[in-house]
Amino acid sequence: MSTYYLTAFDKNGETLLNESFEASSDQEAKGIGEAKLTEKSLLNSTHRCVSSAGKLVLFHR
Repeated sequence: MSTYYLTAFDKNGETLLNESFEASSDQEAKGIGEAKLTEKSLLNSTHRCVSSAGKLVLFHR
């Protein structure tokens, strides 16, 4: 399992979400990140999900 970091921002750059979670693959992390963003109504905000190695697995501007 690897650690992933999910962050969402508003249009002014304020952090709306900053969470970490574990997943067994980048694909699983992408699904978990999208589910968390949907749950919190942040899917259309600027967001990113990165692995602990710095790999970008999800991004929306």
